[in-house]
Amino acid sequence: MSKEIYLKTPLKTDELVSLNIGDKVFITGTLYTARDAVHKKLFTLLEKKEPLPFSLAGQIIYYVGPSPAKPGDPIGSAGPTTSYRMDKYTPALLDLGLKAMIGKGVRSKEVKEAVIRNKAVYFIAVGGAGALLAQTIKTSKVIAYDELGAEALREITVENFPCFVGLDTKGNDLYEQGIATYQIHEETI
Repeated sequence: MSKEIYLKTPLKTDELVSLNIGDKVFITGTLYTARDAVHKKLFTLLEKKEPLPFSLAGQIIYYVGPSPAKPGDPIGSAGPTTSYRMDKYTPALLDLGLKAMIGKGVRSKEVKEAVIRNKAVYFIAVGGAGALLAQTIKTSKVIAYDELGAEALREITVENFPCFVGLDTKGNDLYEQGIATYQIHEETI
């Protein structure tokens, strides 16, 4: 049975181990936005043993490239992007203290193993709901890679940002469970 959970950043391991796939989570606090180009730059810094533009400890990266903000708004539409494009970079970030990612879509075996190893989670945000998700974003500022435009690294503050647990600390996968449940249902028809 899924439940509703309210979390504040930075995340703590003991909070995450109690989460299960399908749980509805509302996040309040700081998130960092990063897509493909930012992940590549972060990975290059790691390879050179140079510091990252923010501390990963207990943090969440939201895979989003928001649209431009209307006057008076902190951000434009901010829907999730497909997560697998960041999979080759994600295990290294998790090993350095990242506690969660928000995106959409399935993750690789390597990401799942890193999630389990680091007692982290993968949250799923609803695709196509970018305008509604943007309403939970209270502040937004570029902290690195301004030249990337919408894909710049941003620090955003959210209030009750809604998402679901897609991968839990135990390695359960909401996508796999959903497919298995559907197949069982199909076989009984």
